[in-house]
Amino acid sequence: MIIEPKIRNSICLTAHPAGCAAEVDRQIEYIQSRGPIPGGPKKILVIGASTGYGLASRIAAAFGAGAATIGVAFEKPGRDKGPGTAGFYNLRRFDERAREKGLYARSFNGDAFSHELKAEVLEAIEEDLGQVDLVVYSLASPARKDPDTGELYMSAIKPIGRSYRAKSVEFLTGEVKEAEVPPATEEEIANTLKVMGGEDWELWMKALADRNLLAPRVKTVAYSYIGPEVTRPIYRRGTIGNAKEHLEATARKLTADLAHLKAEAYVSVNKALVTKAAAVIPVVALYISILYKVMKAKGLHEGCIEQMDRLFRDRLYTAEGTVPRDQDGLIRIDDWEMQSDVQEEVDRVWELINSDNVNDYTDLEGYKEEFLKINGFAVEGVDYEAEVSPL
Repeated sequence: MIIEPKIRNSICLTAHPAGCAAEVDRQIEYIQSRGPIPGGPKKILVIGASTGYGLASRIAAAFGAGAATIGVAFEKPGRDKGPGTAGFYNLRRFDERAREKGLYARSFNGDAFSHELKAEVLEAIEEDLGQVDLVVYSLASPARKDPDTGELYMSAIKPIGRSYRAKSVEFLTGEVKEAEVPPATEEEIANTLKVMGGEDWELWMKALADRNLLAPRVKTVAYSYIGPEVTRPIYRRGTIGNAKEHLEATARKLTADLAHLKAEAYVSVNKALVTKAAAVIPVVALYISILYKVMKAKGLHEGCIEQMDRLFRDRLYTAEGTVPRDQDGLIRIDDWEMQSDVQEEVDRVWELINSDNVNDYTDLEGYKEEFLKINGFAVEGVDYEAEVSPL
């Protein structure tokens, strides 16, 4: 069949198998062009490995450091009647390319929050790898079923304490308007923490430690975002930010709990990028569109794979053996985004922006292109008029 992007409510409902494969190939080629990562990981588990930063982490470890990798994700396979999710095709292509290079690669598709899938993954590590020396926690799910009670928790992207009003853009049309988001209820705050906080990360690490599957001096890293003042009411000071603070506290707890292994748990604060979530968060799409234009003009723009390349080479695996962090103990690879000259220009443009000049002052076309690419569309060299099997 011919697969085209179908977009509803800023969500792409289709994915292109060949486009996804080509985008995975591009990221692999970038990492290989950068040369080996000295002292990099050798056996790695990535929880949330199918898209975005999780996928890029797995690519950096495998094709930069020659690591054996196990990836965990929850994706929908393709069927005769229609395509699967982008992550399904990403995982398949990664596994193909890794095996071609003679690297161990195994992917698990299922509910990473469940005891059952954890048990399957732990069994594979024990049988195939013995232990892992890096665990990446990069789950981005809107919901989580408690593995003990079966209760389903849904996250909410809302401010805390008061409504939030600010400019936003409909990225498909370029219409700039003011968005208002009501404050979260106490239940929504608690539920979002349950989904996006550090509880499941801690459960994974405890399960691995209990089975003696963590190597001495193991590292583990989870991903977060802080961002500028304009997005903080909806992000850092909102329900998501509250959950991310719990994630950061979990890192400190894990380092203490795993002290006998001399383990280190980190949270890496990464750059704002186009993701499926960003497309539906008010204000964020407009901020990213401005940020892209500013950073591209300054030669500072990075995507997921460039960010993860810097994380592995310049933070997690430095020649000195130290991991550079800020005063709060956070790894910052959002450093270029948060440079004063970048943020001052973003602030200046933010005040000027409206529906008439949005294309002049932002990289809205670049935003649209990235949105399509994460679903396998708009990828250079792919013939989108050709028939392709969704299987």
